[in-house]
Amino acid sequence: NRYVEELQIATPTVEKLAGFLSGGTQQKVVIAKWLMADLKLFIFDEPTRGIDVGAKSEIYRLMDELVHQGAAVLMISSDLPEVLGMSDRIYVMSQGKITGELGYQEADQNLVLRYAYNQGGQADEER
Repeated sequence: NRYVEELQIATPTVEKLAGFLSGGTQQKVVIAKWLMADLKLFIFDEPTRGIDVGAKSEIYRLMDELVHQGAAVLMISSDLPEVLGMSDRIYVMSQGKITGELGYQEADQNLVLRYAYNQGGQADEER
């Protein structure tokens, strides 16, 4: 019940099957399971795909909280504004290979897209 309250999981009862909950609430249920395992690394693969804006902001808040508690968070996302807004470091992949590595201060949409289309410049030659 702790995580139901902490993550504000909207469910009439904790016995309700997760498959009958909204997409955002299902995401929170998965995260609650992870939190109960006391993990140090969390991998989020497209964490906000298909969920509403309110649920997205809750997922972002939770990810930030995990980082502040000392956990490592690896987020895989094709949502470029999400990547730019949430990341300390960005690795760009194209055709299964890393084509760019950017810190949050240097990353912008144009540079990420250049690496995504394998037109990043010097970094391409080094890899």
